[in-house]
This record gives sequence, structure tokens and C-alpha cells, in this order.
Amino acid sequence: MLGTSMAPVALAFAVLTTLHGSTTDVGLVLLARQVPVIALLLIGGVWADRLPRHRVMVGSNVLSGLSQGAAAALLLTGTASLWLIGALAAFNGASNAFFFPASTGIVPQTVHESLLQRANSTLRIALNGTQIAGAALGGLVVAAAGPGWAIGVDAASFLAAALLTVRMRVRPAARDEMSTMLADLREGWADFWSRTWLWVIVLQFSCVLAVETGALDVLGPKIAKTHYGGAGWFGVILAAAVAGSLVSGAAMLRWHPQHMLRTASFGVFGLALPMLALARPESAIVVTVASFASGLGLGVFGVLWDTTMQQEIPHERLSRLSAYDAFGSISLTPVGLAAAGPVAAVIGFRTTLIGGALVVVIATAAVFASRDVRQLSRRMLAPET
Repeated sequence: MLGTSMAPVALAFAVLTTLHGSTTDVGLVLLARQVPVIALLLIGGVWADRLPRHRVMVGSNVLSGLSQGAAAALLLTGTASLWLIGALAAFNGASNAFFFPASTGIVPQTVHESLLQRANSTLRIALNGTQIAGAALGGLVVAAAGPGWAIGVDAASFLAAALLTVRMRVRPAARDEMSTMLADLREGWADFWSRTWLWVIVLQFSCVLAVETGALDVLGPKIAKTHYGGAGWFGVILAAAVAGSLVSGAAMLRWHPQHMLRTASFGVFGLALPMLALARPESAIVVTVASFASGLGLGVFGVLWDTTMQQEIPHERLSRLSAYDAFGSISLTPVGLAAAGPVAAVIGFRTTLIGGALVVVIATAAVFASRDVRQLSRRMLAPET
């Protein structure tokens, strides 16, 4: 995560400065990475349920490291082009589609069920801590040495992660040996659709993430370049969101709300704050505070969502349903990435960002119409302290 959190800053400024592209070009490169994720995510979930999950994670990390290493080499040697960087971003996205379902499904294989929320909180604290450093470091490295070096660090971090993960020993989940991949996908879809709380929140996040990624990943770098002096402050703004998640992750070590989804959903409203702050735009400090507040809410949501998934979904199907969760949640992000630049060019950055904030608020308020979201309760007892 240290390297991965550097990559969005580095990639955006590689397109804007090294390749002299536009905000639309930034959106297209990010879109190139996102499309293979969506296309392969469900297959990644099936394989994570079929194979030892740590092996899937190792393979994904190695391929991601190679693709980022190639992108760094092209940028550092001055031979990069927009289509080459986009192609390597697509390769990186394809490998990442196999990592996420495996890493999500591996947690209940290593931790007793009574400790799952604490495990999820501890894991997010560790990941968010490295993301804070990575986002800030990404902005500083881009400003001091250029985006190629930042992407090179990301490549090295993937390979280091593969070396660490390969030492794990995790057995594959029990499954029907005669089952086909298509049958596994159908079974996963039926299980997904039967859980109202699951598809309602996935639908919510398909809208929320589409506008958030378009606003922050495409329009954010341009605003930072124009008003905040470039990559340095943009890295700080991104790091503030992760810092908020770090603080709320620590709080979730001890706070175990009974109605997990109801509490989690309130936290999503905060994602509108950075868009509203950038719309004016406010000072860099105000945007940073808004970003921190959004991270607080998202951190609460993340821990409680992970715990709910692990409580409600059988272990042998967790990677598949996590894949359906991620697939649905990011299904509209290509639209957000591709549309943000052109829409802002027509109606203006301010109107686009305010409209995005309204989408977040409306989509989040709508999930409370679901009885399951309001009433689903914790069954696991928190361990004594």
C-alpha cells in the first residue's frame, strides 16, 4: 500500500506534465486500468475460492510489480507515450483483479470469528498507516524527482509484498471438485442477489465511487496544479483522508455497534465534503480537513462492512461474493473517469463537483429505505478486554 498510494499522484502528473496531456487524458489512462479490473474481477473471485488464496495474491503482486516497473522505465528514459502508459495501466488492473478477492477471503482463515472486527481494524490501521506515508511521499517524490521514480517505488513495493506473502500457508476452501467456473459464478450471483443488504449497498457505491473517482482522481490534480502549487499539496490532501481512516480504525478496535450497516452507512455522507471544498475551491488547508473528515467516515464504514461480510457469508463463498461486491461497486467508475474531464469542460469544475457531492448524499440516504440495512445486527460477541 505504500507504493500503491503513490501511484495515483504519480500517474496523474505523469500524464499532465511528462506527457503534456489534459484532464481528459488522465481520465482515459485511469479508465484503461479500471476496465480490466471490472472485466476480470469475478473470475478472480472464483479462482480465489478454488486455490490457496495466498498463492493468488503472490501471483498478482509479481505481475503488478512487472507492469509498474515497465511504466517507470519508460517514463525515466523519456520513451513513454500515452498509449503505452495506458496499456501498462490496463495490465496492472488485470493483475489486481485477482488480488482483492483473495486478500478479502483470507482474513477469516487466519483469525477466530470473535476477533474479526479487531482483526479488520488492525489490518486497516496497518494499511492506512502506510497509505498516509505513501500519499505524502508520492507528492514529494513527484515534485522532487518526477513521476517515473514514484512509479518505480510502487513496482518495488509489489515485489517486496510478493516475497512476504509467499511464506504464508493457507489451504484452499472446501468446494465441489466437479463444479465448473460458470457454475461457481452462477452460485455466487444467486447468493449475492438473495441478500438485499448486500446489493443495495453495492448499488449505492456504484454511484458514489463513480463521482468520487472522477472528481478526485481526474479533476483534483488539475485543481491542485492550478491553485495549490502542484503535486505536493495534492499528496497531503490524499494522505489526510487516509489519516482519518487510521483514526477511525483505531476507534473501531473497541467500538462494536450492534447495528453494523446502519452505523456504517452514516459514515459515507462524509465523502461529499472534499468535493464541496474543491468546488470553490477552498484553501488547501480546508480541503485537507474535509478530506480527513471523509476518511473518518469511510474508515468506520470499511471495518463494519468487512465484519458484516465475514459474519453473513460462508467462508467458502466469501471471495466470490467479495468479487461481486467490488464488481458492482466499481462498475460505473469507468464512466466517472471518462466523463469527469469532458463534463467539467462543458459545465465547469464547480458545478461538476457540487453535482458529484449531491449524488453521494442522495445515494447514501436512499440505502436507509432498506429494512435490512437498518436492522441487520451483530451476532458475534466482541472479545472481553
